[in-house]
Amino acid sequence: MKNLRDTCIDFFTDENLKKDVREMMKPIFSMIYNEVYIYIWLIAFYNLIIMILVLATFFILCKLLRSYEIKRSILAQFDLPIYSNL
Repeated sequence: MKNLRDTCIDFFTDENLKKDVREMMKPIFSMIYNEVYIYIWLIAFYNLIIMILVLATFFILCKLLRSYEIKRSILAQFDLPIYSNL
């Protein structure tokens, strides 16, 4: 006697049966897709906005660090004390 696993494997080895199962599942998958595609687009736009904000923050930080290094090098040329609040 075959166990459940072997029975399922034998059941799905037939190509016609696979096609029939796919055809039965198409309406279900399309209905699920029609319900969630708006949320998929919202998530995609949210990720895009977050990526743009992170890049903008990175560029602002690089600009501030470059400005800080320039001020620090100018002060070092004239042997002035370097304070942490510059």
